[in-house]
Amino acid sequence: MQAAEAKFTEETVLWVKYHTPKLLTFAITRPEAYRFSAGQFARLGFRDGAGYIWRAYSIVSAEYAETLEFFVVLIENGPMSARLAQLKAEDTILLDKTAFGFLLPGRFTDGEQLVLLSTGSGIAPFLSMLQQPSVWERFQQIGLVHSVSHANELIFSNYINELNHHPLVGEYVDRLSYQPVVTRENVTGALHERLPQLLSNGSLAKGLQLDFTPEKTRFMLCGNPSMVADTFQSLLNMGYSMHRNRVPGQIIMENGF
Repeated sequence: MQAAEAKFTEETVLWVKYHTPKLLTFAITRPEAYRFSAGQFARLGFRDGAGYIWRAYSIVSAEYAETLEFFVVLIENGPMSARLAQLKAEDTILLDKTAFGFLLPGRFTDGEQLVLLSTGSGIAPFLSMLQQPSVWERFQQIGLVHSVSHANELIFSNYINELNHHPLVGEYVDRLSYQPVVTRENVTGALHERLPQLLSNGSLAKGLQLDFTPEKTRFMLCGNPSMVADTFQSLLNMGYSMHRNRVPGQIIMENGF
């Protein structure tokens, strides 16, 4: 076996669901030896001529799931997106044997509230976290925010509601506050400004019915780079700081894939 091929497995696509022309979810088989922590991402790929094409995608599935589920926003003229747009059940896809990333709630050493701020596919790692009993046992309150451009991109609303019936975390879900944000349409129940503004003007805290303070609130950010950068700056202006291994803070962030 070539050295490159020793680093990945070839998996089977189990199902594909297209939610809009640009949004799809799909699941693949999971190797018995594959391990990841909720919040991490996988590298998926295809053979491309004499080489390979690889991209990183956050995992939606729980750590203990038998399959691996992903949420993808297709990028116009993107070579990987062009391949994924043709994906169907029983196709094969390459999976790097190693999971990556440090968007891990367990890195926080204190705090009572966990606030998960996402745009687009950045919600994926947070959906994985919400299926982990250890996250619910660690935090007394969890706020989930998903910001999209149009209402039809809020594809996980029913998924979130169904957590009430989840056999492992359903008993904790009364601690969850979910706040959708739709920036280009007026939608009942959704906020309409960008996340940095919603933080600064207090609308987000009000929508989640949480009282944010540096002492008890911990933020995780995942989504498009401009949102992550601008939201991070808003939080800095509000008195929060980046969490580092040797200098505990209140913010952990990662650009979405």
